[in-house]
Amino acid sequence: MTPTHDYSVFGLHIRSDLPLPELLAVTTASSPQVTIRHGKVPGAPATGVGPHLTDGGLLLVIDRVGRYFVKDGSEIIVERQPGVPDANVRLFLLGSAMGALLHQRGLLPLHANAVEIGGRAFAFMGASGSGKSTAAAWFHDRGFRVVADDVCVVGFTDDGSPQVRPGVGRLRLWREVLELSGRDATEYQRSFTGDDAPDKYDVPLTSPSATDAPIALAAVYLLERSEGLEIERLTGVDAAEAVFANTYRGAYVPMAGSGHDHWSACARLVSGTPIFRAGRRWDLADLDEQYGGLLEHAERLAR
Repeated sequence: MTPTHDYSVFGLHIRSDLPLPELLAVTTASSPQVTIRHGKVPGAPATGVGPHLTDGGLLLVIDRVGRYFVKDGSEIIVERQPGVPDANVRLFLLGSAMGALLHQRGLLPLHANAVEIGGRAFAFMGASGSGKSTAAAWFHDRGFRVVADDVCVVGFTDDGSPQVRPGVGRLRLWREVLELSGRDATEYQRSFTGDDAPDKYDVPLTSPSATDAPIALAAVYLLERSEGLEIERLTGVDAAEAVFANTYRGAYVPMAGSGHDHWSACARLVSGTPIFRAGRRWDLADLDEQYGGLLEHAERLAR
């Protein structure tokens, strides 16, 4: 019998026959909300990479990695190609495949990192390369807890207050940022193994104090380039468009049949949470000045 492992991530109890060291391990006798297992993906083989709608679920085909079948927001079947490193399989399992599952469940995943400041969560969203993980690493190295990396799931309490559900316990950093923070790249694993793989590394964040309890969301910042630190509040359509544009794997929403839930969650978020555009200089030498200004702004909100 294949051994299984129980984890908590995004507020979900997951049972997996794949070890997932990036997640918070839990001990529980309760039934899982999500199961992950190796197996043969049902249906005819897909001929192209990317997402495909199939009978009963959504199929993701990843070149030189494998196929992931995501069904009903409660099951992921992983059919890996022979010889693919475990880290490569987990990268897309905890990324794109999990994004599809979150949409199937009607949740709101943002392409964002989140840190805890003054007992509340602050999310930093933006396109790939916008500096989300750089910001999270800067805050982490100054003693702030990183709540979510790359995928930030927002849920709501019964009274409609937004919360961040803790995510994957690691940061993915470019080598330049890794070394600038004083870390030695030889001490960390590459996020993806291959001849043409990006020069990114996984930095584990899990600690004995890790918790899966949700944390109230105080504000969301959209990271962009500018001549200097500029923070302005977005409202109305501008705020809604920013959230829509930075929904993690937003293209999966219609395929997951979650369009109404997604629209409703975005509207609830922007109606009760301040959304800011945060411009900063694209210069790693100015991180203390730029992110220090963001920290001051967030601390005023937290108070």
